[in-house]
Amino acid sequence: MNSEAGFSHNRIAIDVGGTFVDYVRVDGATGEIAVEKQLSTPERIVDEVLTGLSRLSPSLSDVNIFHGTTVALNTIVQERGVKVGLLTTEGFRDVLEIGRGGRPEIYNPHYREPVPLVPRFLRREVRGRMDGAGKEVTPLSIEDVDRECDLLLAEGCEAIAICFLHSFSNNAHENAAAHRIRQRYPDIVLSVSHELVMEWREFERTSTTVLNAYVQPSFRRYVNALSDRLRGEGYVRPLALMQSNGGVSAASRAADRPITTLESGPAGGVIGASVLAAEIGIKNVICSDVGGTTVDLALIEDGALVERNHARIAGRPVLGPTIDIQSAAVGGGTIGWVDERGALRVGPLSAGSSPGPACFGLGGTQPTVTDSHLVLGTLDPERFLGSRIRLDINAAARAIDGLAAQLAITSREEMALGILRIAETNMVNAIRGITVKRGVDPRDFVLLSYGGGGGYFATAVAEELGIRMVVSPNAAAAFSAWGIATSDYREDSTRMIVRRFDPAAAALMGACFAELAEENLRQLEEHGFGPADIAVSLRVDMRFVGQEYTITIPVDQEWIGDPALLFEALSQRFVATHLRLFGHGEQGAPLEVVVLRVRSVGKVSKPAFPCVEKGEAVEPIALRRTFFRARGDYVDTPVFERARLPAGQKIEGPAIIEEWSTTTLVPPGWTGSIDRSGNLLLAR
Repeated sequence: MNSEAGFSHNRIAIDVGGTFVDYVRVDGATGEIAVEKQLSTPERIVDEVLTGLSRLSPSLSDVNIFHGTTVALNTIVQERGVKVGLLTTEGFRDVLEIGRGGRPEIYNPHYREPVPLVPRFLRREVRGRMDGAGKEVTPLSIEDVDRECDLLLAEGCEAIAICFLHSFSNNAHENAAAHRIRQRYPDIVLSVSHELVMEWREFERTSTTVLNAYVQPSFRRYVNALSDRLRGEGYVRPLALMQSNGGVSAASRAADRPITTLESGPAGGVIGASVLAAEIGIKNVICSDVGGTTVDLALIEDGALVERNHARIAGRPVLGPTIDIQSAAVGGGTIGWVDERGALRVGPLSAGSSPGPACFGLGGTQPTVTDSHLVLGTLDPERFLGSRIRLDINAAARAIDGLAAQLAITSREEMALGILRIAETNMVNAIRGITVKRGVDPRDFVLLSYGGGGGYFATAVAEELGIRMVVSPNAAAAFSAWGIATSDYREDSTRMIVRRFDPAAAALMGACFAELAEENLRQLEEHGFGPADIAVSLRVDMRFVGQEYTITIPVDQEWIGDPALLFEALSQRFVATHLRLFGHGEQGAPLEVVVLRVRSVGKVSKPAFPCVEKGEAVEPIALRRTFFRARGDYVDTPVFERARLPAGQKIEGPAIIEEWSTTTLVPPGWTGSIDRSGNLLLAR
């Protein structure tokens, strides 16, 4: 690796969530971890990031900083982006409104597609057209480009999206239009479809391009402001941002492509889970990241991450490689409330960090999951977040009692348990959505539970699903940040070819794969990586002739260079995969190849895992009266300090295991122990 890349063994990862900013500093040589947390306030997010960073590391001259952020995602979800104009091919201004013409929620008569972020009068048509094979049908009208661009700017658009028909086959028209606009308006923010995604499906491609333009100005301001502040604090290396595909990229590149960062925080947790799972020898993992606002879920099957090539964010499609992460609106700040029918609901509303749960004492008055745990004795009001926040148990009790009064419930404990039971059920249903509904048995998996709220729910959720083993990693509250710190640089390239799969197509695929790998190499070389530092993986989207949708199939490197071998081996793999997924598939049936995908990974050294020594069993630091559903009453519960536990000590439930940033419940019928790498293992 080129020394100019400036990599250090020491790494700091910053994960900005909806309630907290999490920090992890990792010593690459020893694996020693330092953890920090800071409340996340959107209006002051750069200041908040620097405040926590200053507590964690007084000097930034000897570290690399990797960063996961929800800035782009929150901008889309909250619809706080800029005014966007769209330039599109004549006759296609209504693609965003027409969409797929389907009904994603077929049993919901009130369902409505999200209103397009670009109103119709800002969707402008330009003469010029390519056909599906990339051949020019009608020349591009530069006069139309000038006229429509001037109109959009006169209407106050801060960003312009360009998405012309079939630009994935020939991007000459998009290039010409973008060059013309940048020549006339050098400071305008442009989002050009072929620079983001080289795949078909006009609705999804247009949506992706518009969303990128919608968040790009605010995201770029954030990245630039953070980079400037870091330089002012003595940081000298390139800032790297986490992407949805599970790898990092240079901040300057991410600033132009914020759409690639939508799942950057949760993706860090899943990458960390894959590293940890490989270290401790488990292949099937349910990754559960419980934060203050949401639980983010993903699967690792047979040692491999489950990925997809498209997603929907706030109902809007996004094309691009991403780890398959599903989220549910339940976390520590989730609010319990009574709906119009008089039924208890928990979520999707969250108290966030401002005003936060009632017990934070920052102005919140509505009962939350955290308030419920506090009144039931799970949390120590004096030691929460290392005593940085003193929890107000009286405020929590008032909030719970107020909700109980609305429901004519006389028991505070019954009310708090009801909130928690619904929250747990929401989590269980979300996990069933990524397992049972896909033909996967959760009982065959280990639950890897992390995030600040993971330890409250892990055993209850596992018990409901029939899971017998839970792993809570070292520094669980900041595990997503640790995962970001372990991430590699990744570049993904795609190419549409859409043709019958035969030996001639196999020969063409080999040449295309080589070109895409070369494109990725050029990007990674800017970060100091040479060919020897880069791992390349190949995939192809295929289907039977006559099908609409495809399956992504991995391609072995040794098949490339021998078209006959590639044709035969890939045909067999596709049919076998189709048979496994759908129960049918015929060898020898005609196939089509649709999209070629190349991923290039610039490997970064992984930090060592800490080593926890065996030793004398430690005694609990306190007894706390805690309510357990299984006992139906309060129990004098031993409280253990996790940092003091030696490897191998077995703790019988009921018990509470505390660390400064989170708490883990060990209910009756469960045991807990620390392994040699510092992970807390919970077993039934």
